Amino acid sequence: MGNIKLGATLFCYGTEYARFQYDFEECVRQAAEAGAEGYEIVGTQMIPSYPNVSDDFLGLVEELRRKYGIGPVGYGANNDKGMRHDRNLTDDEMLADAIIDLKAANKLGCKVMRVQYMMSPEAFGRLAPYAELFDVRCGIEIHNPETPASGTMQQYLEVIKRTGSEYLGFVPDFGFLAVEPNRPKWLKGLEMGVKEEHLQMAAEFRRAGVPQEEAVKRLLDAGASPAIMDNVAGMYGFVQFHDRSALPGLLQELKDIIPYSFEMHGKFHYLGDDGKEASIPYEEILPVLKESEFDGYLICEYEDEMYCGGTEFTRRQLAMERRILKG
Repeated sequence: MGNIKLGATLFCYGTEYARFQYDFEECVRQAAEAGAEGYEIVGTQMIPSYPNVSDDFLGLVEELRRKYGIGPVGYGANNDKGMRHDRNLTDDEMLADAIIDLKAANKLGCKVMRVQYMMSPEAFGRLAPYAELFDVRCGIEIHNPETPASGTMQQYLEVIKRTGSEYLGFVPDFGFLAVEPNRPKWLKGLEMGVKEEHLQMAAEFRRAGVPQEEAVKRLLDAGASPAIMDNVAGMYGFVQFHDRSALPGLLQELKDIIPYSFEMHGKFHYLGDDGKEASIPYEEILPVLKESEFDGYLICEYEDEMYCGGTEFTRRQLAMERRILKG
């Protein structure tokens, strides 16, 4: 059995933060009160002096650590190759940008940095000596629609094995294990006038592997509202889901890359009063993690598609994770 610690990304409170309902301190306080043992900070979102960490901000972080008992344990880097209007950034430029993020993560005391797969496998491999220098482990995020066994992620795994660096690995996002449609998008579709029967039809098309263009045509021919296009885009994109029959294979994929994983992202979209995530089967995921040798943080991460704020859902998510892991 490994050593699983529960944390939260302050991104969970992004809606409250953007609306000026919460400042940085309030985000940290809410995470602590929800039961997080540490937090992830997304640099571009909450560091005023990004890409650098000012001494003033570091002082605030340390003051809040003493006040609430938690500090930053993970750093969310922003590997944006589309920063220029005229071209994508080169591998050299992406690497230089990531080194700046490593410096920020180190200054904050984070031991893990989430890297996005906009950074090529080649550039990721070149990051190893800098990660070792700053003592920050860099994990490529495995985010829906990718899975650990997908071609893109296998390229990163080859790089990890080739370098032999203990500082290169993965940060799996549990969104890739979804087996039901995204609940918030479903509810928004209904609010926009999409009929339940057409949403069910779209979900069945996705489960059956019907190509997206064909699914759209068949839905419109069946009289579906054009508003269903957002639901379809999600089902075939970043919040896609699998048929439940695929879950054992996906859980095996997770098991296979746990030895290379530095942190886990406990993605959640909607938790009802029963404390269950509507699309991601945590009751089956967390026992796999519990029985493994994983040593690190499970960082809960709320995607606020309903723009209702993450405070209550984050409390529910951490309580749910704790209940399953102790069961």
